Amino acid sequence: MDQRLSLVTLGVVDVARSRRFYEALGWRASGASVPEVAFFQLNGMGLALYGQAALSADLGLVAPPRPGGVTLAVNLRSREAVDAAVAETLAAGATLLQAPREMPWGGYVGYVADPDGHPWELAWVPMFALDPQGNLNLPT
Repeated sequence: MDQRLSLVTLGVVDVARSRRFYEALGWRASGASVPEVAFFQLNGMGLALYGQAALSADLGLVAPPRPGGVTLAVNLRSREAVDAAVAETLAAGATLLQAPREMPWGGYVGYVADPDGHPWELAWVPMFALDPQGNLNLPT
């Protein structure tokens, strides 16, 4: 199997509300979006917001998948960019999980949760370079 990730799907209570949250961050929904699922093109992959009940049915689960166990991350170019991103997400309706702080391994990280509780890490990691388009380039 190819070593890549194509799409991350988040189970959400209200697709329209969640779409408004991500659009408040300046993200643009794809033309492929429909009322039941909103798609966002990211750098080389996509994010989908899909109703929890529909996702549970697709997965054959009785209860909806719950947020947690996985953290979504956006790497940024500076400590200041982390502070700004945390402030922007909070203004859009996110919940602060952990204020930005210096990490013992040399980075600067804050955590927020979207309206459905999905945790997002907003980080400056100096040892992980970003290309001009913002793509992460891990050391080889």
